[in-house]
Amino acid sequence: MTGMGRGADRTAEHNALCMAAQRRARRGPTPEALFTKRIDNSRLVKAADLERGREMRSFAIAMMFLLSLALVYGWEHFSAIEYGYRLEAQKQQVQQLEEQNRELRLSAAELADPARIDAMARAYGLTAPHPGQVVHPNAAADGNSAVMAEVAPVPVPAIH
Repeated sequence: MTGMGRGADRTAEHNALCMAAQRRARRGPTPEALFTKRIDNSRLVKAADLERGREMRSFAIAMMFLLSLALVYGWEHFSAIEYGYRLEAQKQQVQQLEEQNRELRLSAAELADPARIDAMARAYGLTAPHPGQVVHPNAAADGNSAVMAEVAPVPVPAIH
């Protein structure tokens, strides 16, 4: 047992000396930092790993699938937003057109007002028509009423 204890002491002493030497070496510049190592890997040949290649292909296919799903989702999302903006713009346009239509109907009603037309006619010196001055083109012909002239085709005799 005493031999074992002496060996353990020697090992501990040797380890302490090594640690002290390493501490001294760390204080100054290390040779690895001053000199470059020339490494020649030109003779190395990489062995093909078929299983790794298969894994990388399946991973690439899975990533392409996920990327395509993300792109389709993004496209659909932005299309929906764009259609929403278009729909709102068309709703505003419909409201503007309805307002314009309402204003035009109101204007047409004001312009077609018989009292306004009568006042304007009197301002221009027009009066109500006398009996027989008004000719209705589709009315039945009366012996006492005025008749509107018509152009009737003249029959041309055929030459044989």
